[in-house]
Amino acid sequence: MVPALRYLVGACGRARGSFAGGSPGACGFASGRPRRLCGGSRSASSSSFDIVIVGGGIVGLASARALILRHPSLSIGVLEKEKDLAVHQTGHNSGVIHSGIYYKPESLKAKLCVQGAALLYEYCQQKGISYKQCGKLIVAVEQEEIPRLQALYEKGLQNGVQGLRLIQQEDIKKKEPYCRGLMAIDCPHTGIVDYRQVALSFAQDFQEAGGSVLTNFEVKDIEMAKESPSRSIDGMQYPIVIKNTKGEEIRCQYVVTCAGLYSDRISELSGCTPDPRIVPFRGDYLLLKPEKCYLVKGNIYPVPDSRFPFLGVHFTPRMDGSIWLGPNAVLAFKREGYRPFDFSATDVMDIIINSGLIKLASQNFSYGVTEMYKACFLGATVKYLQKFIPEITISDILRGPAGVRAQALDRDGNLVEDFVFDAGVGDIGNRILHVRNAPSPAATSSIAISGMIADEVQQRFEL
Repeated sequence: MVPALRYLVGACGRARGSFAGGSPGACGFASGRPRRLCGGSRSASSSSFDIVIVGGGIVGLASARALILRHPSLSIGVLEKEKDLAVHQTGHNSGVIHSGIYYKPESLKAKLCVQGAALLYEYCQQKGISYKQCGKLIVAVEQEEIPRLQALYEKGLQNGVQGLRLIQQEDIKKKEPYCRGLMAIDCPHTGIVDYRQVALSFAQDFQEAGGSVLTNFEVKDIEMAKESPSRSIDGMQYPIVIKNTKGEEIRCQYVVTCAGLYSDRISELSGCTPDPRIVPFRGDYLLLKPEKCYLVKGNIYPVPDSRFPFLGVHFTPRMDGSIWLGPNAVLAFKREGYRPFDFSATDVMDIIINSGLIKLASQNFSYGVTEMYKACFLGATVKYLQKFIPEITISDILRGPAGVRAQALDRDGNLVEDFVFDAGVGDIGNRILHVRNAPSPAATSSIAISGMIADEVQQRFEL
């Protein structure tokens, strides 16, 4: 059993909790207005729900699916600010199904990843979603990395990761003929999948069970309904009002927010503490030219530096047959800034003034400079990649897509690496559960996380 949430009383008297340890079609509204995607038994004109999930990424959709399968008599809706679902973190990642080797033994992160990977493989088989269990090598290319590699292997064993083995140079060549390394961990249960396809399948399950999805609904405010003089039934039965940027509103009894890059701001709308703040980190990928894709068979990862939550630049095959190289990790100057020069003055000022970024930067100055240098100069990245596959040259690669990671950061500059949930006090706080931080491997763990969230919603809201 996954341990329940532990709630702590934080600043301003807010109750906080942390854990230690095919696609649907569109119908209804025209483009630019809230659209209710096809599915569900409620009419398109309905605007009241028992439960509303804010956020149409993989965690929000998995949670919506879990809730409606447990509580089919409840009316449940998902609100998404974009015109399509799962287009940000879910749609901008490497697509790796992680095995659970990296995380602290007995931590919730480790348990959810191991459990979630098994559930995800099972789900993909049931739904006919293509995936490849292509495995992964975590490769030590320097003698000084071997003790860290061996410690990582022991950690994986403690976490219950199946099939792990330490292999030497000759076995590395058998798995990856073009890879150079002194020693490696072979992780045969690591795989790849298109997570957006998985998320859309969750959405389809949710809608077929009677759930409703409204896109083009960017949440601007969450507040308690003001009862009319006639004490309207809606005002009493659906006491929470969620308004969007166009002035339209949805009423509900309870709210679960899974807002990813905007999780801190959505929490603040309901009066919760702003901490931890979300700091966006952009990860740029390179592409191996098609004629060079034979150089890589499965995932090839470096030995991670435990000081950072990023796993380092790696080689990742994709479901379409392409090979991605990356990502790096550089500060994004916009929360959805997928291009190097995307900029938002509001987001930048928020990062500088309200987060612990300055402290983080001062503590990790050399690392940050190195990442920025590699982001600007392909030759620096290629030189690093050649430690693993010497045959790669700068003429073999192209600039590829990018993703933005929602990294939670406290005011002391510490990276928040585990799951964090918020709940307020008083009338509105007792009806809301905020998923404040769902870090990688949240996509791998999404089904397991959704079960945990459904447990907490059921207990907290006494469903």
